Amino acid sequence: MMRSHYAGDLTAADIGAQVSLCGWVDSRRDHGGIVFLDLRDVRGLAQVVLDPERLPSAHGVRSEWVLRIEGTVRARPEGTVNPDLDTGEIEVVGDVVEVLSEAEPLPIPIDDRTEVEEALRLKYRFLDLRRPRMQANLRLRSRLALAIRRSMEEQGFVDVQTPTLTRSTPEGARDFLVPSRKQPGTFYALPQSPQLFKQLLMVAGLDRYYQIATCWRDEDLRADRAYEFVQLDAEMSFATDEDVMRFIEEAVGAAIGEVSGERPGPFARMTWAEAMARFGSDKPDARFGMELFEITEVFESTEFRAFAGKAVVGLGITGASDTPRNRLDAWTERAKALGGAGLVWMRVGPDALDSPVAKFLQPAELSAVRESLKVDDGDLVLVVADDDLRRAQTLLGALRLEIGSELGHRPASLADNLHLLWVTDFPLFEGVDADGAPQSGHHPFTAPHPEDVALLDDRPLDVRSMAYDLVVNGIELGSGSVRIHQRELQERIFGLLGIPPEVSAARFGFLLEAFRYGVPPHAGFAFGIDRLAMVIAGEQSLRDVIAFPKTQSGSDPLTGAPAAVDDDQLRDLGLRAIPPKD
Repeated sequence: MMRSHYAGDLTAADIGAQVSLCGWVDSRRDHGGIVFLDLRDVRGLAQVVLDPERLPSAHGVRSEWVLRIEGTVRARPEGTVNPDLDTGEIEVVGDVVEVLSEAEPLPIPIDDRTEVEEALRLKYRFLDLRRPRMQANLRLRSRLALAIRRSMEEQGFVDVQTPTLTRSTPEGARDFLVPSRKQPGTFYALPQSPQLFKQLLMVAGLDRYYQIATCWRDEDLRADRAYEFVQLDAEMSFATDEDVMRFIEEAVGAAIGEVSGERPGPFARMTWAEAMARFGSDKPDARFGMELFEITEVFESTEFRAFAGKAVVGLGITGASDTPRNRLDAWTERAKALGGAGLVWMRVGPDALDSPVAKFLQPAELSAVRESLKVDDGDLVLVVADDDLRRAQTLLGALRLEIGSELGHRPASLADNLHLLWVTDFPLFEGVDADGAPQSGHHPFTAPHPEDVALLDDRPLDVRSMAYDLVVNGIELGSGSVRIHQRELQERIFGLLGIPPEVSAARFGFLLEAFRYGVPPHAGFAFGIDRLAMVIAGEQSLRDVIAFPKTQSGSDPLTGAPAAVDDDQLRDLGLRAIPPKD
């Protein structure tokens, strides 16, 4: 073999051994005619000692050259042991130096001490991935995926690969379309999820299915969202929501335990209504306090116009009454930028609540605010009001996260104090469209809560769904639901969503046809492996746990994608490119 050992694996037990190492020159030091190299491979570093008089090729060696070294392992001389290096007790005296590849000066540094602009990192991703941090992230991700796969197999799930060229069935985001050469003018779509195929696998009697699937969504990108992503996708027959959550907890717990050495305890539970009321978010970061309270009733008869007839929500910040005015003004402007009318603040003192609006409020109202928010002397109160309760909760919830980070209450790293939380009982519908039709809150295959089916026609926005999300430290890790398995109910939901029968037949006819032939009750879930890796690695962006990601604008600096294609290729597909407007 080209190498006998990995450089990073050498220990004092190897002293005296003849070894062959392969790797990159991490650094080079010339000490009075003796050359010291740190040779780096995938396992770590080892110091190599070369005598240029005996090995003339050692003179020209530079950083990032790829070498093969033959030599003898020896103990480092007294006083030169490096306790900060795993191989710091030994060094390799080189007998043979073979230059496998030379390297030009690097366009970016590859150590973790230097910050490099992300666009440049992605352009030279093959160099960026040499960095120890990036190597560790990709290996962590690999271990997560392996542990998840092992857990699912042990729990009786069967790995089935579903198509990546399928029909466009919009699921809330734009599809990536692939033109067909054989049927000009028609298109495949890259799947946003394997949703319909996994439901068909339940109709087929597979009972338990999973796959680690790549999915695509043509939506605006951000730190925790990518065009193409990898998820654990699962479906079960004859299963309730409790069954699915139990199996997913086992898989996620196994993955976290694999990389951290400690499995998380039982996952917390919270309904959607409780999450909105306490945190102003359906994916709450519950690692810190500053919880919200609705105080609409306190101002039911108020004469303060900003609160009169509004939904009013507040939160208390412990020990923050000395927050300077310029910071309070900045928070007020931020509330306006988030779409609010403003922000009311109140300093809690021993005798009163000090606030610019205190003169407009009754003493009983100020006293009730203090009691409702459970604040004490020295605390700070923040209050927002809006015509819509959910908007008020969402706005203050967003401020809570930003202020919590600013004040140091919210852990800076996503990896700190992992808090896993199931959010359940989401609304089946979220608002209505311009035509007055309800809009699906999850996807149109989600079952309504059995207790709320009678409300579908008259009060659809009050209908709860059998959907559940898994949240970790304020990040939505994944979502799932109990599915509709009755053809009549599925057609009824399509109708409520404003999808005419002919359209539902065209888009989903193959599913409705399958529902005629005996469908077991079934439920499923999917969670992002990219996101789980991001959280556990303590990164702030998915791009740091994906080997070759796109930028936030959707471009790939490495390959230049997306790019124009030849006219001949377009002609074969029956297409032509329309020049973009100025």
